[in-house]
Amino acid sequence: MEALSSQAYAVALALLPVAAAFALLSLVVKRRGALPSLRKAVPETVTNLLLVVLNSVLLAGFFALVTGSLETQLRLFPMLADFWVGVPEIGLLLLALLVDEFVVYWRHRAEHVPALWPIHATHHSDEAMTWLTLLRKHPLSHLFGNIVDSIPLILLGFPAWAVVASSIIRTWWGYFIHADLPWTLGPVGKVLISPAAHRLHHIDDELLMGQNFGGFFSIWDRLFGTFDDASCHLNCRTGIAGGSRLFLGELARPFEAVANRFKRPAASPAS
Repeated sequence: MEALSSQAYAVALALLPVAAAFALLSLVVKRRGALPSLRKAVPETVTNLLLVVLNSVLLAGFFALVTGSLETQLRLFPMLADFWVGVPEIGLLLLALLVDEFVVYWRHRAEHVPALWPIHATHHSDEAMTWLTLLRKHPLSHLFGNIVDSIPLILLGFPAWAVVASSIIRTWWGYFIHADLPWTLGPVGKVLISPAAHRLHHIDDELLMGQNFGGFFSIWDRLFGTFDDASCHLNCRTGIAGGSRLFLGELARPFEAVANRFKRPAASPAS
């Protein structure tokens, strides 16, 4: 119980500065509209917070055990660790971000194929996106992402500081692009994914949803033909077919999808 309390305190401590920063940003950008916007997002925020508690507090030990065991095994083969010695730190960090984003791009695209979509759909079901939507993940999706995203940088022998720095930068940018901001970022949006571009990825349209898979750089979307600057879709509605569900409904979503696949068609009535 004490371990859970400590983990909950650590998570709250980590999220409070983020919450304060985006609350202030909302007041500056929306002014009088900030409070109505907050009220509209309450049901989805409750679901998001419950998923945060489940993934980051109750299941944190299990996730850490699985990913930690994997990292320990992978580090037995450092491979290129010595190669990075002497590389300028800025260049190393940039390269770590590029590699990290490349992996995240393809992992994210994979989660949109029918086999993996049920575990990723929870993230897209938020109909009132806020910065907290970044953490709206089904436990299976959370575990899948943690494992896949960590493998390449470890195999390539990147130093721990570069892996951690890349993760921190990408996480904070992830909060930013999930925030309810109709910003394309102008020229910067040609290099980095903007809030408007990522909101388009969450649009309640299955065709347009297949754009902007990146979480930081737009380079991989541009190279593989999935980039859209979203200037024609500002403030688009978000969500998925079937709508958003409460916490328990989102937990059940992938299991219901599997059950539905194995259901036999009903027999035709006798004529």
